[in-house]
Amino acid sequence: MRYSIPGDYATVELDGTIRLLGRGSACINTGGEKVYPEEVETELREHPSVFDGVVLGVPDERFGERVVALVQVTDGCEFDEADLVAWCRARMAGYKVPRRVLRVESLERSAAGKANHRELRERAVQLLS
Repeated sequence: MRYSIPGDYATVELDGTIRLLGRGSACINTGGEKVYPEEVETELREHPSVFDGVVLGVPDERFGERVVALVQVTDGCEFDEADLVAWCRARMAGYKVPRRVLRVESLERSAAGKANHRELRERAVQLLS
């Protein structure tokens, strides 16, 4: 028998289905709570005005890290940070809700669709300062 340890976290639901939470290396630790960015990103992308989004942990003196989202708005839609925060608050635990949602023109994903988290985190820190 062989085993593989891919680094992804998951839960097994009561009906036996497996729900992937995300990569352990991307996990945000905010005030001792663990936030998996993929879970928050999935909810944000359900909002009609969000074309794409990435959730990151940025340094925070009080909580260690703070949950921040960078979103690319759907063409023809308005950006309303308070509305996006309320959207998330209605769908997930309070500690998972982004403290800030920042608009960006593009998330500049690679050809394979991957986001450069290090670069985006630096960009988020700059936008917050």
